[in-house]
Amino acid sequence: MAKTLEQKLVIRSDRSEAADVEEKITELARQAGFRDSAVFAIRLALDEALANAIHHGNREDPAKKVTIQVAIDDEKLVLTVADEGAGFKPCQIPDPTIEENLERPNGRGVMLMRAYMTEVNFNEVGNQVTLIKRRDCDLPTC
Repeated sequence: MAKTLEQKLVIRSDRSEAADVEEKITELARQAGFRDSAVFAIRLALDEALANAIHHGNREDPAKKVTIQVAIDDEKLVLTVADEGAGFKPCQIPDPTIEENLERPNGRGVMLMRAYMTEVNFNEVGNQVTLIKRRDCDLPTC
């Protein structure tokens, strides 16, 4: 049976605390033997998920929390990022690659998460994202 490392972290809606979480999870992925390209993908997707949770979900309210769970086993790394916001509908995000959206400052985070992770799932409310990176998945996706 595969050994699983699991950790749960709870932070305030603060980008400096998010940076600390990114460092910690990046190091866990390295120690677990993920390739550099996978570690890069994990960090990028986590950065986007945390930025979205803090900015869009919790509206940068430091009284609101972001909960991050990580599980690593022989096959994959699973990250779950949840905020205390009202949520959103991922299917309603405008396509950032069409001409009228190319210069918009927002809207690329979910696209990047989907491009760099093996799997990306949102809960029904839209205030929690689960990011999965399989060990056998090279960039950008499998």
